[in-house]
Amino acid sequence: MTNPDLCILEKEASNRGLILRIQVRRPLNIWSFRLVVGETIAKDKIKLWGEMKGWAYQNTKGLQLDTLKISKDANPKVGDILWAATMAWALEETPCRSARLLAIYDENNQHKVLERYFRMRGFSTVRNVGSSLNDLPLRLVWGGAGAFMVGNCKEVLERNYRYWSI
Repeated sequence: MTNPDLCILEKEASNRGLILRIQVRRPLNIWSFRLVVGETIAKDKIKLWGEMKGWAYQNTKGLQLDTLKISKDANPKVGDILWAATMAWALEETPCRSARLLAIYDENNQHKVLERYFRMRGFSTVRNVGSSLNDLPLRLVWGGAGAFMVGNCKEVLERNYRYWSI
């Protein structure tokens, strides 16, 4: 299966009545991005259904995923296109071949739901980030404790594009 590029994903989203856009900034040789999925609901009004934010370094350390928001009443495909488009962009525009995130520990049940969701998307838990001194750098980056997870960008793209295409 050939992986789609971001332009193809934008066209496919448009064919389904969705708008897919990415905003990229590059201060100090660090890519920061915000990818959104929305829908036109009136001539001058767009409803945002989901967004993904993160950043990438010049080296191959990996894409750092920081924020994922999907509206509760959004079509389930919004998550699929967000993940696929984020990974397509990273593979096209950055040296990153892996993505990292932290499934924040809020409440037991919510944390388990997050971990299961990220595993379904193609990520695996590397270790738990807690309160030890070794965890301080990751806690500073992501702002809390949780499960540190990593995924291969190509595999995450392939998996989520399959979900999107169904």
